Amino acid sequence: MPSSNQGMLVYRRLLGYALPYWKLFLVATLSMVVYAATDTGFAALMQPMLDHTFVEKDPNIIRLIPIAMVALFLVRGITGFLSVYGMTWVGRKIIQVMRSDIFRHLLGMPTAFFDRTPSGQLVSLLTYNVEQVSRAATNAITTIIRDTLTVAFLLGWMMFISGRLALFFLFLGPIIAVLVRYISKRFRQISMRIQRSMGSVTQIAADVIEGQKVVKTFGAQAYETKNFERINERNRYLHMKMAATSAASVPVVQFIAACTLAGIIYFATLEPVLETLSVGSYVSFITAMLLLLPPLKRLTTVTSSLQKGIAAADSIFALLDSDTESDKGTRVLQAARGEIEYRNVKFSYRPAGAQVLKGISFAARRGEIVAIVGRSGTGKSTLVNLAPRFYDPNGGTILVDGRDVQEYTLASLRDQIAMVGQETILFNDTVANNIAYGRLEQSSEADVRKAAVAAHAMEFIEQLPDGMNTLVGENGMLLSGGQRQRIAIARAILKNAPILILDEATSSLDSESEHMIQAALETLMRDRTTLVIAHRLSTVKNADRILVLDEGRVVESGRHEALLGKDGYYAGLYRTQFHDVKTA
Repeated sequence: MPSSNQGMLVYRRLLGYALPYWKLFLVATLSMVVYAATDTGFAALMQPMLDHTFVEKDPNIIRLIPIAMVALFLVRGITGFLSVYGMTWVGRKIIQVMRSDIFRHLLGMPTAFFDRTPSGQLVSLLTYNVEQVSRAATNAITTIIRDTLTVAFLLGWMMFISGRLALFFLFLGPIIAVLVRYISKRFRQISMRIQRSMGSVTQIAADVIEGQKVVKTFGAQAYETKNFERINERNRYLHMKMAATSAASVPVVQFIAACTLAGIIYFATLEPVLETLSVGSYVSFITAMLLLLPPLKRLTTVTSSLQKGIAAADSIFALLDSDTESDKGTRVLQAARGEIEYRNVKFSYRPAGAQVLKGISFAARRGEIVAIVGRSGTGKSTLVNLAPRFYDPNGGTILVDGRDVQEYTLASLRDQIAMVGQETILFNDTVANNIAYGRLEQSSEADVRKAAVAAHAMEFIEQLPDGMNTLVGENGMLLSGGQRQRIAIARAILKNAPILILDEATSSLDSESEHMIQAALETLMRDRTTLVIAHRLSTVKNADRILVLDEGRVVESGRHEALLGKDGYYAGLYRTQFHDVKTA
């Protein structure tokens, strides 16, 4: 939780987002100054209206008072609109820029960050937290500036009428200051808990929506409902604590003000004071004091949205200040030959964690197909994920075309690599845009169609309602697993990169689809360096080299026939799988 000083620094940084729009901010602020003065103007009108109209019956003042009243509220209306609209415009612009900053920063965050951070927390940060910042940047600052000036102007007028009575009212200041300080601290504490609670609500909802088939299949509706209700109740409870603090602070401040008002009325009716005040001055003083109560109330309650905004901004700035992917390379890799070499590569997901890869060394020459096999959990996917630098090794070196991958810029390195993973990722867009993803501007319709044909995807695409323009749904849920996989393979074909990574690329296909895709992949892999992870060993028989991994080490290496001839680890895997297929 940020301290008071840190909270002020956070808020100053937040207001720094308003600097590009300082002209409109200044207009809105000046409008607030004039708006705040209108309350004092109204209280000031009470004096001549009573003294010169009802007491002295001055005809000139009688004619001027209605005109002055209309003019005053006309100015109040115009400046009120300018201040609210101007501050809201600046505030929403701040939110737009901040959301863009968060989104761009998330795109640059390392894969390890997403491994350890729940997606619901990030979605909540981008939606709920940013909206809290919006309220702090617009409503709160409008209230603070306008109502603080209103209080200052009214107090000044009260001092002008009667310094002794105004000093009595000023006793309120220290009491309210202590109260606001306590409320601010409590609001900030609760706000931080509410943000974490909202992240949990979002995360559970996202998990259940994404895994709704699993929930239904295993009859976990009651469990998930109970889990969600627990988090939802926690969220409600925290909001009620916030509401209770806010609701209790208002009557306390009003009670203190009412006691002060009663005291002032009592002292104002004493003979020495009455002799120094006219009827108009007395009513004007009381009017100013009554007009003080609403802004004092708003200044007390604004603490809630202000502290929510500071807590939200603190979490947002913590993300924006976190390190993005290391991209210190200066060399641009263009038209790579596709030579890959791993030299004694070691890797663990946590600094003090167990090593997943323990000194992996191998080389793949241009155009070679290197297959990586082994039981689940032996580090196969981790091994290929190091090539495009989704992770960096803890030891050893990975080279592409004879140079350490750290020397290349991330964008140019990844531009030379196409990847089809075991988890097919499609976006809620058309079939054509999913195939041309990342290459929409430089890919023609003919190029996209050619890639779809090569991936044997046109057979089902032509049967879709709108063909290439058919929306595939969230993560391609309107397509079958095999269809999604073929679109992903078409995307890799269209990229036409010299390095290809296939991580269980045919895992979601039936036998007929796999046969078609295997033919397409053989064409795709020609003259390209390919790293293949395959669970079904029948798909890697023609690889130039097979690396057999066990517990993070290469225990065997060679071609299919040679490895079978050794009757070692690979042969055991092959016999086990072949036996399972026969049994099935």
